[in-house]
Amino acid sequence: MERILPFRFDERERVFWLLDQRKLPLEEIWVPVRTAREMAEAIRAMVVRGAPAIGVSAAYGMVLAHLRGEDLEEADRLLRQSRPTAVNLFYALDRMRPHWGNLAGSLKEAQALWREVEATERAISLHGAKVLRGQVLTHCNTGPLATGGYGTALGAIVEAHRQGRVSHVWVDETRPYLQGARLTAYELKKAGVPATLITDNMAGFLMAQGRVDAVIVGVDRMALNGDFANKIGTYTLAVLAHHHGIPFYAALPLSSVDPSLEGGQGIPIEERSSEEVLELRGVRLAPLGVAAYHPAFDITPHRYLTGIITEKGILYPPFDEALRDALGIS
Repeated sequence: MERILPFRFDERERVFWLLDQRKLPLEEIWVPVRTAREMAEAIRAMVVRGAPAIGVSAAYGMVLAHLRGEDLEEADRLLRQSRPTAVNLFYALDRMRPHWGNLAGSLKEAQALWREVEATERAISLHGAKVLRGQVLTHCNTGPLATGGYGTALGAIVEAHRQGRVSHVWVDETRPYLQGARLTAYELKKAGVPATLITDNMAGFLMAQGRVDAVIVGVDRMALNGDFANKIGTYTLAVLAHHHGIPFYAALPLSSVDPSLEGGQGIPIEERSSEEVLELRGVRLAPLGVAAYHPAFDITPHRYLTGIITEKGILYPPFDEALRDALGIS
């Protein structure tokens, strides 16, 4: 798979470059980030997005704070406030905290985190490929652009296609931000995987026709019982797949599991600007004066999951026992 990485770090220039995902696929524009404050704003504005990619970016945000002599407590606070749902952000910042005041240690830890993302997602891709076949449907974007590695759900799809197991991918456009249309379709085209873009409300029709053999999605935060938050629309897909008897998988690194949460009801749901629903690239879609509601994520109950694909293998019910065992906690 040709990987299109979402960022790169220029240590000599002391700049972290982000591929502006708001501009893809029409333009490939790189945005320079020089401070933790700029990194927090880039994460908030979705210049970079996807749980693992946000985590790596936040780690390098703390490296930039060291390089620029920023107040580390303030840098950490700004980064933690950038987006609330993806747990990888907080996991990365927690890992960076012991290295505060040590530039070399901070940089080494950020580099290690990035390498771990790559290794973890390679394992997820190989495990996930084993359970995918035929025509697969996916939602949002879970490839290298969202992670900085090989991808989670999309990594498994691409690997399964390489092995001759997956013949075709249905790509939800993923309104309102269109990550599927703009990013997943872009990555699959680069990877040479046959794919067809659909609007989000077409999935049930395809399932009823027998044209979907499996559904696989990513995860922004998972509770210990297997409930998880992912891009809005995931819950709908889970219910539809369950009704039609179609396997439904979630792919994630174990760092996306929040051990402080027993169930999904405690996961914070980010609400983004209503303008992202009312407009598309600055073009108004709805009449002036109409209100819009924009939760960026929803919660999918674990009962709809067939399996959870992690770097340690595929976990099956009961998920609370399987996740605790995988995490090494009682």
